[in-house]
Amino acid sequence: MKIVIRGTVQGVGFRPAVYRTAVSLGLRGTVCNNGSNVTIEVDNGDAFLEAFLRDLPPLARIESVEKTPSDIDPSIKGFSIIESDAGDMEGSSIPADTAVCSRCLEDMRSGRRKGYPFTTCTDCGPRFTLLRSLPYDRGRTAMDSFPMCQTCGGEYADPGDRRFHHQTVCCPRCGPGYRLLDKDGQEIQCDDPIGSFAERLRKGDIGIAKSWGGMHICCILSRTAHLREWYRRPNKPFAVMVRDIASAKRYCEPTPEEERMLLSPHRPIVLVRKKDSEVSEALSPGLDNVGVFLPYTGMQHLLFDRLGEDALIMTSANVPGEPMVLDDRDILGLGADVYLLHDQEIVNRADDSVLRAFGKDPFYIRKSRGAIPSYYEFPAEYDAVAVGAQESLAGAVASRGRIYPTQHIGNGEGIGVPEYLEEAVRFQMSLVDCEPQVIAEDLHPAYMNRPLARRLAEEFGAEVVDIQHHHAHVVSLMVDRGNLEHLTALALDGTGHGDDGAAWGGEVMSCGYTGYERLAHLEYIPLLGGQKALSDIRRLRLAIDMLNGEESDTGFSDSETAVLSKLAGRSIGTSSLGRVLDALSYSLGVCDRRTYDGEPAMKLEPLLARGRLVDGFETYTENGIIRTAHLFSGIEKRPDKANAAYSVVWNILSEMVDSASERADSDGEGCIGITGGVSYDVPIVRMAKELAEKHGKRLIWHTRVPNGDGGISTGQVAAALRRP
Repeated sequence: MKIVIRGTVQGVGFRPAVYRTAVSLGLRGTVCNNGSNVTIEVDNGDAFLEAFLRDLPPLARIESVEKTPSDIDPSIKGFSIIESDAGDMEGSSIPADTAVCSRCLEDMRSGRRKGYPFTTCTDCGPRFTLLRSLPYDRGRTAMDSFPMCQTCGGEYADPGDRRFHHQTVCCPRCGPGYRLLDKDGQEIQCDDPIGSFAERLRKGDIGIAKSWGGMHICCILSRTAHLREWYRRPNKPFAVMVRDIASAKRYCEPTPEEERMLLSPHRPIVLVRKKDSEVSEALSPGLDNVGVFLPYTGMQHLLFDRLGEDALIMTSANVPGEPMVLDDRDILGLGADVYLLHDQEIVNRADDSVLRAFGKDPFYIRKSRGAIPSYYEFPAEYDAVAVGAQESLAGAVASRGRIYPTQHIGNGEGIGVPEYLEEAVRFQMSLVDCEPQVIAEDLHPAYMNRPLARRLAEEFGAEVVDIQHHHAHVVSLMVDRGNLEHLTALALDGTGHGDDGAAWGGEVMSCGYTGYERLAHLEYIPLLGGQKALSDIRRLRLAIDMLNGEESDTGFSDSETAVLSKLAGRSIGTSSLGRVLDALSYSLGVCDRRTYDGEPAMKLEPLLARGRLVDGFETYTENGIIRTAHLFSGIEKRPDKANAAYSVVWNILSEMVDSASERADSDGEGCIGITGGVSYDVPIVRMAKELAEKHGKRLIWHTRVPNGDGGISTGQVAAALRRP
């Protein structure tokens, strides 16, 4: 029998497992990688499959099994693994990085690999970040420059060893290694670079450690204030790597579902409710949660073994707004005290994935290391590419009925970000053999990724299509929830270029793949001074006061107020719920200036979480416009700030859900959706869910595609594939 198996079958020890099963049954035949699948020829296929499917490799995922009769060449004696073939890339499942397994951790603490941080096996280790091309063989990874020593070669060839045909097998004699550098880039001679690095951190130094897919800035928690000053990051939260779950519980209160996410093989950063302490508050000022994650590389485990601390700040090593630095020489420009670097090339950079739980479901804030590569089934007859939006940027590649998002890229206006996007998109295209007939981009005329769309279109003779930002958000949710054909949804975020030139972001939309209808939206608020109103959020409140015809106490001088008043009629209007939340945060004394993306709304979330509905904040809809300005009149005088915040948001959402439910009723649909960056706000999603249920509707939300702009490219490419 000839058996073709598709799924996650490369880089997961699949062929060795096939070999062991066949040999244990005394069968003859062969197994090989064939680009997108594993092909097995065996003389008793039914017996083989029955035994093999009972004991799959831990990281393998089977999507399909095809069986056809086949004669085995009489000259074949026994069973063997034969050379891989690039084959057909249709349906390729690209391996993702997976945390070091418990058996490899044991190997790092005794035996010939004791203290060796690159110890992995077929069940664990880096994959995507080392991969140059498929099929997944050593010569196509960053390990091609590290020939196996005789002992590792013996393990590779031994069917009884768990490193049998493990492509990145290595040891201290033949594999990559770490070295320690001082702040001037001079090597510090030492027998144990990881131990010496731990000692420097323990003394209070700021260090940079090279890992899988990138580098981290590290320091002990008692040096948080110093790190904020050094990194010029006064308020933005830092992620914390903890030794284990018990250590995590010293700083936060994970639910059972959050524990499961923390312990999952891709080891994401998970936003968890923090405990009330000075340490936790310093990590995420003004927020209810803190981002925590567990060690996933051998180096990180060994570092904690030597450190004597149960937690470290671990944040991506980059100039703010730019991609993570990969080059060992470039990283010295960050000016850390000490550097722990290795000599294994990072082929594909990948930031840590970030998510938060909504009940049992994950909201992906950043989908990257460990969660990428991945794909969404989306039947289509041709190929396409999407270049995303501007913030939280990611691209997407569609080929042969699947959409493959790239890893998280960054903010499009940052230096080096458009180049990184192109690199990531082209790599995904090469892996799945994508030749696009259409390139999708955001409608905004000034986004920095539009030149990439033009280059790809010219190169492939493809058509370029513009997809409105919030239409893409809703379509991404339609893909996420099983390729729905139509959905009425709340599209809630900070900003997106609208058809009328305004900055949308508080929308009720009825969407198919090929078009949408804007059913209702929030009242336009002038963005006084354009982009300046996004950081100086006093301008939002001043604009609202102008709409209400009221005096404003926002700290501007009379002359400044006069100038800003003249700008009001010429400023772009915004219907963004994100901007309403910013203005609400300012008005209630929560945050007076945005120093990082989403800060005012994020700091408002604790108030929303503990507030309740009170009278005095009712609103209404006029000709599809949901009024918001009047809700701010005198709000700063309210003593019950949490109730005021909750009631403003509840009443706005109530009008939006009313509109969405009315259309869903007329379309005969039992659900409405919620999407966009504001839908990361758990109290807001809970409110929307309760309001939808009052109308007899089920609220649906994201579980796989990022809610925010990281999911835009998925919506763009799906809309482009279904264009008329």
